[in-house]
Amino acid sequence: MTRNGTRGTRRHSAAAAGIAGALACLALAGCASVSVAPPAQAPDSVARASAAGAAIFADATAARELTGAIDERLALMRDVAAAKWMSGAPIRDAAREEVVLRQVAARASVLGLEPVATCAFFDEQISLGRELQQRWHEAWKTQGHCPPCAAPAGLQAVRERIDAVNEQQLRALYLLAPLGGSSLGAVAVGVQELAPRHGLARSDADALAASVAAITRTAGGPTLERIRATKVLRVATTGDYAPFSLETDGHLSGADIELATSLARYLGVEPGFLRTSWPTLLDDLRNGRFDVALSGISYTADRAELGLYSAAYHEGGKTILARCSDRERFDTVAAVDRPGVRVIVNPGGTNERYVREHVHAATIIVHSDNRTVFDEIVAGRADVMVTDDVEAELQSRRRPALCRTYPGTLTRGEKRILMTPDPALQAAVDAWLRAAMAAGEPARELERAMKAYAGGNDTRRTN
Repeated sequence: MTRNGTRGTRRHSAAAAGIAGALACLALAGCASVSVAPPAQAPDSVARASAAGAAIFADATAARELTGAIDERLALMRDVAAAKWMSGAPIRDAAREEVVLRQVAARASVLGLEPVATCAFFDEQISLGRELQQRWHEAWKTQGHCPPCAAPAGLQAVRERIDAVNEQQLRALYLLAPLGGSSLGAVAVGVQELAPRHGLARSDADALAASVAAITRTAGGPTLERIRATKVLRVATTGDYAPFSLETDGHLSGADIELATSLARYLGVEPGFLRTSWPTLLDDLRNGRFDVALSGISYTADRAELGLYSAAYHEGGKTILARCSDRERFDTVAAVDRPGVRVIVNPGGTNERYVREHVHAATIIVHSDNRTVFDEIVAGRADVMVTDDVEAELQSRRRPALCRTYPGTLTRGEKRILMTPDPALQAAVDAWLRAAMAAGEPARELERAMKAYAGGNDTRRTN
């Protein structure tokens, strides 16, 4: 089938249609009393990772699941068109569309997704669906027959399949929203790739991707209740900070990955690991992208203003790491802060903050990948890094050319679990942590990770 001009005309009025759809969804969003049961299991991407016994970034899988469910929903429009062709029902069914949007608004509220924007995304798909149905009818009129009508699926059965696909999309959005960075890019690419299969113009795909990108999360609320209702704990981690969190060949390992899994087990849910970074951690907290964050995260006042912290599960501080041949040269901060010295930092975290505050004469080099930053010192492209003592200890074990040149710590720091501002969640996390600390779990997992990484291995569990 080829495109007709009607969709292009509608695209030019997308802003007006979006406003009308948003206003309708706003009215529907108030119907939170609609009975929509929460899922009895974690989202598919989380469930598969759990079944496989491996920790992975679930948001990458969720992006594929979202575009796959969009693809399936559009494909179902042929069966809807056939059912309406057989029954003589009109393409537009305002009552059915209202039911769908009411269900979406109610589910969005349960999942902590902003209902108006979520409804607008589904309204965009409904509009596309109507146009696809119309095109099928026009094609069958031209052909003189309706091929799928030879073995038609009942309209109610098709609608039940659509409802199931809608739920798949909502569960994927639960892990993704608000979309940004690689997740947004993956969804945009996925939508563009599926567009030709359904005869959609590029503007259609762009509008659909934009409606996904507009979905935000509702602020505050009973996070712990939602975690238990959805059966998933959204855990943000960077995957670049051994021995706490490290991504290797698509799999996550480290002491904090194990602790997050233990915490989720305590809450009776599954962990869903989501990618964050040191520069974006605060924004991700502000935007509600995670429930808890574990990645060797230090306490800072700006993070505490936005979220809540658990009790400390590790104490340490900043120290100096350099080549062993420079052990005597860089044994104090004053010795480091001299012209000609190259101090390397990973961006966005407390390491960079400390260097910016205390180093003024030396040259500061920002290296974006925390997993390879230490190789820069070994290779002679940088001289010094100020980092946490536990990381300095690990890197000196892994790389014999590197040594900790300051005997103590320059600061006192604590590793804590950062979380969304829900006192009930904080109380539950601290209750779990007290028991874990009493059993020696954090120290045991940290030492296990240190030994594994020092030997050049990751710490993935296979049981």
